[in-house]
Amino acid sequence: MDAKAAARAEAMARRDAIPADVREAAARAVAGGDVPFKVAAGIVVSAYHPVGSEFDVLPLLTRLAALGARTALPVVVAPREPLRFRAWSPGDPLEPGVRAIPVPVSGAPDCSPDILLVPLLAFDHRGFRLGYGAGFYDRTLAVLRGRGAVVAVGVGFAGQEIPCVPHELHDERLDWMMTEAGAFRSGRETGK
Repeated sequence: MDAKAAARAEAMARRDAIPADVREAAARAVAGGDVPFKVAAGIVVSAYHPVGSEFDVLPLLTRLAALGARTALPVVVAPREPLRFRAWSPGDPLEPGVRAIPVPVSGAPDCSPDILLVPLLAFDHRGFRLGYGAGFYDRTLAVLRGRGAVVAVGVGFAGQEIPCVPHELHDERLDWMMTEAGAFRSGRETGK
């Protein structure tokens, strides 16, 4: 097993062990805490629909929508392709996508996000994240950053931070991290 696969297995087990009440409290804390990026009317924020033990980012997305953001969710188009984004507001209908992950209905309009709220298994202070290994967010961020400014924000539990995420040249860094312990810009000194 390579370093990333081993780190993924360990991170998944650690995240799965977080009790439901702690998960719910963390989601409320992030949704009610400081937002480290500017939310202006009409800005497009894409989140993700949580599955399994993923951090529930939907309360935060609901708050951002109330602040005037247009909201969206990602859709897997094909393996090794960047994600596409469809407009979606909390409460809108969803349909099953790849791996039965809920996505906006196929008639929802496509959009391009200004801010991406990104799921993860683990993260480090440098902004590297450990995902599930399919590379969707790395490819997507590379394309979006090639077109202009986009802010990538990892959202997770403080306990998902590890000293050093194994990474490769193609791995895209997060700009910010939001947890129940607060938000920080990537690259901060450990412990600050």
